[in-house]
Amino acid sequence: MSDSFEMQVIARIRSDFGSKFGVPRQSGLVDALEAAVVFEPPYRNPDALRGLEGFSHIWLIWAFHQAQRADWSPTVRPPRLGGNQRVGVFASRSPFRPNPIGLSSVRLDRIEHTDALGPVLHVRGADLVDGTPILDIKPYLPYGDCHPEAEGGFASEPARPTLQVEFPPTLLERLPPDRREALREVLALDPRPRYQQDPERVYGFSFAGHEVKFTVDDEVLHVTDIQ
Repeated sequence: MSDSFEMQVIARIRSDFGSKFGVPRQSGLVDALEAAVVFEPPYRNPDALRGLEGFSHIWLIWAFHQAQRADWSPTVRPPRLGGNQRVGVFASRSPFRPNPIGLSSVRLDRIEHTDALGPVLHVRGADLVDGTPILDIKPYLPYGDCHPEAEGGFASEPARPTLQVEFPPTLLERLPPDRREALREVLALDPRPRYQQDPERVYGFSFAGHEVKFTVDDEVLHVTDIQ
């Protein structure tokens, strides 16, 4: 038996995030986030999606293409613990793993059949950088995938909006109307690294083709510019 095997990239995500900064730490936290799964040419056969329209949610299995390293560490520092405490890599969702594979549960909004790109999956709640390679897609099965009694270890408490977002109307208008609520929810979750709490620092990240700048003072996030 071989110790390794190849996997094919079947699709790529098209999302509003140009880099890792700002991406929600888990899928499903911001349902207003819209994204599209665009299949690679060999996998644009609509027969491969037959029956998928009956499912409200799907699993995306994908690769951490921006976090690959030659070596791996048995322990990592999860952001949930402030970056100060180490846990085993297999007790975390760190991207720095022996096999850099991620898993996201997203809502399937609709399936669009196009002439240029074949079938396109429109999804909500994805936590992926634009261009992330998708390795597989599976339907979410409520009877088997949902475990209300499950214990979450050090991540038992769900992420909730933590910041009040002050968004000047003149800056908000620079965004497309269908992207405004999603950005507001992303900012409310506090996209800063957990160990950075400098009120004088100006943070920025790419969203929907714009550069979003903000500062955080106490529990209030102030959007300072959108370019």
